[in-house]
Amino acid sequence: QVQLVESGGGLVQAGGSMRLSCAASERTFSRYDMGWFRQAPGKEREIVAAISWSGDNTYYKDSVKGRFTISRDNAKNTVYLQMNSLKPEDTAVYFCATDYGRTTGRTWYPKRNAYEYTAWGQGTQVTVSS
Repeated sequence: QVQLVESGGGLVQAGGSMRLSCAASERTFSRYDMGWFRQAPGKEREIVAAISWSGDNTYYKDSVKGRFTISRDNAKNTVYLQMNSLKPEDTAVYFCATDYGRTTGRTWYPKRNAYEYTAWGQGTQVTVSS
């Protein structure tokens, strides 16, 4: 039912910045958690960051802490991933995902696994040159 579309990927030099966007097709998107994953060639898809429906709670993979920031603008049905101080090892296809349709309790915890999400974007390539 819900569709997600990523944008903002491309080529950037090491140390540079890039902002990814993920637009959702459903207004009710604002009630659900969102996550950013990435997958490098020959490697498994891994969690990068997650955010609660309100934006009050976030989670980051250790290797991106202090460099990446996940945020959301529910009025625009959009989630962002601001990436600073990019490194060649950040090169990957980046995917956004939602747990749209799932019920969560009042105590938030980050969804770190792909199977916890119900819908995915098509992915956007991020390439960081050395």
